[in-house]
Amino acid sequence: GRTQFKVIIKALSPKEVTRIYTPRPLDRNDGTFLMRYRMYGSVRKGLKIEILYGDQHVAQSPYILKGPVYHEYCDCPEEDPEIWQNVMSCPSQEPQITKDFVSFPTIDLQRMLKEITTKFSQTRGAIVHYTILNNQIYRRSLGKYTDFKMFSDEMFLSLARKVRLPDVEFYLNVGDWPVEYRKANDTPGPIPVISWCGSVDSRDIVLPTYDVTHSTLETLRGVTNDLLSIQGNTGPFWDNKTERALFRGRDSREERLHLVKLSKENPELLDAGITGYFFFREKEKELGKVQLMGFFDFFKYKYQVNVDGTVAAYRFPYLLLGDSLVLKQDSQYYEHFYIGLKPWKHYVPVKRNLEDLLEKIKWAKENDEEARKIAKEGQLMARELLQPHRLYCYYYKVLQKYAKRQASKPEIRDGMELVPQPDDRDSVCSCHRKKPLREDL
Repeated sequence: GRTQFKVIIKALSPKEVTRIYTPRPLDRNDGTFLMRYRMYGSVRKGLKIEILYGDQHVAQSPYILKGPVYHEYCDCPEEDPEIWQNVMSCPSQEPQITKDFVSFPTIDLQRMLKEITTKFSQTRGAIVHYTILNNQIYRRSLGKYTDFKMFSDEMFLSLARKVRLPDVEFYLNVGDWPVEYRKANDTPGPIPVISWCGSVDSRDIVLPTYDVTHSTLETLRGVTNDLLSIQGNTGPFWDNKTERALFRGRDSREERLHLVKLSKENPELLDAGITGYFFFREKEKELGKVQLMGFFDFFKYKYQVNVDGTVAAYRFPYLLLGDSLVLKQDSQYYEHFYIGLKPWKHYVPVKRNLEDLLEKIKWAKENDEEARKIAKEGQLMARELLQPHRLYCYYYKVLQKYAKRQASKPEIRDGMELVPQPDDRDSVCSCHRKKPLREDL
């Protein structure tokens, strides 16, 4: 119904006052609601969260979060990573991380120092060399295409404010494509470069993409399409959605142009359009250009077509979180969470060349209940795998596993600079955790 839930969040102790932004809960249209809040100050005793329907408490309200509870920019790391991982409900294993590290029983930092600078930084020019020591983050850029380091910086800084990170030295590829294609038995063998996207024939260690990471950090702040808000904006109910497949996007892969041709020939099944030309400008006249479309409007359509961009299409997590059926192009590329997904259970697979796409759309139309079930399963799995705490846990586990395999101690190398924590003038931050004595460090 139209009655709104009311959410009141305040400090547990009447002696403490803090600013907390609490927007209206998001209705996920399946009987569940998402309640979000952002703090602009920390509380020592804890928080009381009341959720009311009319004047009645609902669910297990009031919820008590025992303190201290810190806001995002409070630099107050938990010294014991085990405690932090328990509080965060981190899973004990991440299958993709286990798989990624199989090729690297030990990590030779000296070899990487020599080799990466010459092998990767000149040609690709998108490698950032990081060292984390005493929970401080240092880095140097190797190459001229490293602007996206702002996204990795913000995540490592955010993580360091929450938990003491292991001392570790590594290389992050901030470009689109994976870079390490040598096999484990090659001489010399592969080296562990960390990337945002993996592929079946590369050996890169994969982190959650800059896109899902940034949208998570900036929830209720600088972004509108984040992994939570999408869940409250999934369009009309299933039966009221337009029974066609939708695609909007840039011309970053030839199959996307093919989609537009298919759409022109089969408008009753597919609505596909290119929103901007960069790679195939000569095709604009023939295929036309369409207006940009608000992402939430995608979910007016029952079926979503997910086709690779330059690498994996980073919209895939957002499409799964809607309640439309995702038709996913077969791809050699993957993100960190794909390993948890199964074709025909969480999405409908489509051949690389899209030759069976129309047939799959027809199948979905003729098997509406089955299509709806796959859409729902995909949505539930994405909700589980892409929760904010899971991304933090994933980042931490990659750094932890990497650190354990280093054959020597990480160092601050020539040319590295300290990445400072942001200056937090907006919010009061007083840290109550026991800081280790200097000699303990």
